[in-house]
Amino acid sequence: MLDRLKEMVEQVSDKMDCQLIEFNGESDHVHILLDFHPKNSIAAVVGSLKSSTARMLKKEFPEEVKKYYWGKVSFWSNSYYVSSCGGAPIEVLKKYIQNQARP
Repeated sequence: MLDRLKEMVEQVSDKMDCQLIEFNGESDHVHILLDFHPKNSIAAVVGSLKSSTARMLKKEFPEEVKKYYWGKVSFWSNSYYVSSCGGAPIEVLKKYIQNQARP
């Protein structure tokens, strides 16, 4: 499911003129490194990523999703963390994300 989620994030990012640089996830969260197009607001990109991926994951993986989510429970948390990487080397950030422990 995590591999499919990466594909979904790539699709949504492309539609918003952003480029997915790195992606990985753990059992309770994901790490996404995007080259962010300045015409978009952070909230709009995150909102699109969360809403579209939640909808697609529920449709494509109904049995897996049902194990953890039922009723009106949100798929994603209402919160998110965003940080600018300004002067940090992209390779360092990519390695950090790659080294996250996949479930």
